[in-house]
Amino acid sequence: MNLSVLPAADLRRIDGPVPARLAALGSALLVAMPLVMWIANRSAPLVLALATVAFVAAGLTAEGWRPAWRRLAAILRSPIGLALGGFALLALISLAWSHRPAQGLDAWGEFVLPMACGAAIMASGRFRPGRRFARALAGAIIVAIVFMMAELATGLSLRATLDIGRYQSFIFNRPVLTCLMLSAAAFALLRGGAVATRWDAAWLGLLVLAVGWACFGSESGAAGLGFLVMVGVGLTARFAPRFALAAVAAGFAATMALAPVAGRLGDAVLPASLHERLANSHSRDRVDIWLTFGEAALARPLLGTGFGTSPTLDRHPVAAEVSPPRRTLLAVGHPHNAPLQAWVETGALGAALLTFAGLACLARLRRLAAADLAPRLALFAGAFAVASVAHGAWQGWWIAALAAAALWLCAPPPVPTASSPTEAEEAHHG
Repeated sequence: MNLSVLPAADLRRIDGPVPARLAALGSALLVAMPLVMWIANRSAPLVLALATVAFVAAGLTAEGWRPAWRRLAAILRSPIGLALGGFALLALISLAWSHRPAQGLDAWGEFVLPMACGAAIMASGRFRPGRRFARALAGAIIVAIVFMMAELATGLSLRATLDIGRYQSFIFNRPVLTCLMLSAAAFALLRGGAVATRWDAAWLGLLVLAVGWACFGSESGAAGLGFLVMVGVGLTARFAPRFALAAVAAGFAATMALAPVAGRLGDAVLPASLHERLANSHSRDRVDIWLTFGEAALARPLLGTGFGTSPTLDRHPVAAEVSPPRRTLLAVGHPHNAPLQAWVETGALGAALLTFAGLACLARLRRLAAADLAPRLALFAGAFAVASVAHGAWQGWWIAALAAAALWLCAPPPVPTASSPTEAEEAHHG
């Protein structure tokens, strides 16, 4: 599947000013996502939707609907597209055996709409951000982190004074995770290319320091884990790419397959002393929750309890099949483990489709050079690590953040042209 599009300068020359401005608006919205998430921590889907409108409008005014439709069809026919489309269809069908189909439909929309926006932006053929937008993304991440950490240092006093939103410090967990995911894309785009400068290297160092500061300075233990996994996998992939890719693929497949017994494995392997050291991360609580939801998953092993049932699983008929000592934990809302949530709600069939999609994504990375593979594999591994210990699997802000990061990484690299000499000059004088 070839998703490449024309260089940005060629798009400006061929499309005309209106489509170019619309595409620039869409890129600016994607750049602004970290800052908007700092202000409103569930806003990523809205930002992505607005960017989609801009890019689709740019594509339609530039070349009509047929080229975009052909590109969209190619995306949907790809192995990843077929697997994710199949999972979305299964999730929708599973509402038939859900005890709360309306609730499940809301969750389905929250999951599917950001994915659809990402596919529409790719199909528009207008997202070719270039190095300046990549620098702007890195800057937006750094500024958002500085604002968040400043607020944490002052006890969110400004929000309290202005009576804006909630005053609990955990409200920054979502934007910190969004910044972490997008940082992999910014790193990949600024690190390589013929026009990279010494300033880009300095900017990248500042980006890594800022993201590490946010991940370990916020209340999100998952962000700290994700940062460590991304750094470890990225470095390994840089020097041993085949080993890193094989290890991530094996770990991903094993985690997906063993999700229903994750609680039993954690209970048997993790000593009490480790739980004491990880008390702030609630590791013991997570294992207990995994044990509880694991019983629910094994009670409906093939098709699950229905998409979006986790928030009220304590009121689902499956609750009667969970052992009484663990039954009360079904009311926590979700298992804090995306593979396990997929098993609970869509059964082995849904988990298999997601596993295939993930492995197909990794298979597409195998032909990349080590320098290009490293940030992409780091993003995959870091995102999966976060999803395996943290929030609900289908939350729209998380899907939108991942879709945005994937969009930045799928954009073809900038190609210097005669009509855009500035970046080449920067490389010469950098």
